[in-house]
Formats: sequence, C-alpha cells, structure tokens
Amino acid sequence: MLDKYPEENYWEIIDRQKGILNKKEQLKLKKSKITVIGCGGLGGSVIEMLARMGAGKLRIIDKDVFDLSNINRQLMSSMESIGKPKAEVTQKTINSINPFVEVEAFNQELNQENVQSIVEGSDIVVDALDNLMARILTTRKAVELGIPFVHGAIHGTMGQVTTFTPEGQSYEDTFKLPSAGRELTEDVVASVGKINKDVPPVIGPVPNIVGCLQAFEAVKNITGKGNIITAPNVLIFDLMKKEPFTMVEF
Repeated sequence: MLDKYPEENYWEIIDRQKGILNKKEQLKLKKSKITVIGCGGLGGSVIEMLARMGAGKLRIIDKDVFDLSNINRQLMSSMESIGKPKAEVTQKTINSINPFVEVEAFNQELNQENVQSIVEGSDIVVDALDNLMARILTTRKAVELGIPFVHGAIHGTMGQVTTFTPEGQSYEDTFKLPSAGRELTEDVVASVGKINKDVPPVIGPVPNIVGCLQAFEAVKNITGKGNIITAPNVLIFDLMKKEPFTMVEF
C-alpha cells in the first residue's frame, strides 16, 4: 500500500503539529510501537488519534464484534461494521486514514497466557479495556517489562486518565483493589469479579475525550515533550459539573 504514497505525504499529514512537535520528536513517534488493548469507545479514539498524529506501529487487540449499541460512541463502528470483528474493522479503517501506520491486529481475548506476547516489545501500552481483570493482568505485565501503562476509564459522564510506570504507584494500589500485592488465586480473582459487575451507562463524548487524552499522554511519554500525568495523580472529569476537570492525588 505504501508504494502508492511518497514519503513526503507522511510529513504533509502531520504538518499542522510541527509547531508542537519538532522533527526529532516526530521521528520518535514515527519509530514507536504502541499497543492499545481494546478497539471500542476508548480504543477507537486512542487508535485514530495516534494514527492521525503519525505513530509508527500500532498493535491492537479486541475479541468482540460491533453491534448497534456501539454506534453512539465507538468511532470505528458503523452500520456496515455490525457483526464484524472490531480489531479487523479498526485495522482497515486506520489503513485508509494513514497508510504510513503499520497496524497489527489481534482478534482475540487478552488473558494470562497471551498477555506477555501482546505487550512485550511495546514502547507504551494504552488501556482501552472494560474488563477489570484484563486491566490488572495488563498493567502487571507492562510494569514487569518496564513499559508505561496509560490508563483510562469512564462511567456515565465521568472519565479518568493517568499513567502507571515501573517506578511509581501501581494501578491496584492506587485504586485500592482487593488484588493489590496478592497472587491472583481463584479467591482473589473472584473478589475482583464482584467489582463493577453492572454495565455502566455512557454517552458519546465521554470515551472519546478520555481516548484523546490517553493518546496525547502516550505521545508525551514517547517524545519526552510536556509533563506526563502519572500515578498517584489522576486527571478526572465529570462533564455535568460547572468545573469539569480536576487533578486528584490518590
């Protein structure tokens, strides 16, 4: 596909961000390998923004297919994508947006057996999950491998974003999960499973705001530009409030 497009096209695509990222920083992004776990509400936004900003390689994973209830918020969904695998649809969409981005898609569920092979070799891992146990597995593996983990989550009109690093406070400690500091035995997994069992309501802008913020945090981390939000600091927002955005220390 790249044979159709000269290299200059890449630099034309990212031309408007030159005043924010210099060429050295943009080349860091162009050479980066970013893993995004999830291609739904958060993931679609993260993946699209990273592609439009000129990320080099995206590794994406999602086991689900699109359905009609996804259309209110998931950017990669459409009437034509109903019933099709999210990872495959997303890969095709990103190829049409920016052919200079290499997209590796996995149409499978992340689990204890495959998490290392999916995460390893990444410059950064982005959390676009809606499954608490998968999030725990991923953040543990990322930290173990020395890879920053950009967390994002939503509920209703609320969202949150931060980054967990090998040197900082862990995801499980930050949010005081029952699995913190413990082996993932059947009992511990069961206790985690009791948390947030209900599917939360969500309205379109919320996951897309979170996804855009996560994408920008990933770019800051890779390029070394700006101040990264790291745990125990968490950026939280509620779009229904008069002053929606707040930085909280957990």
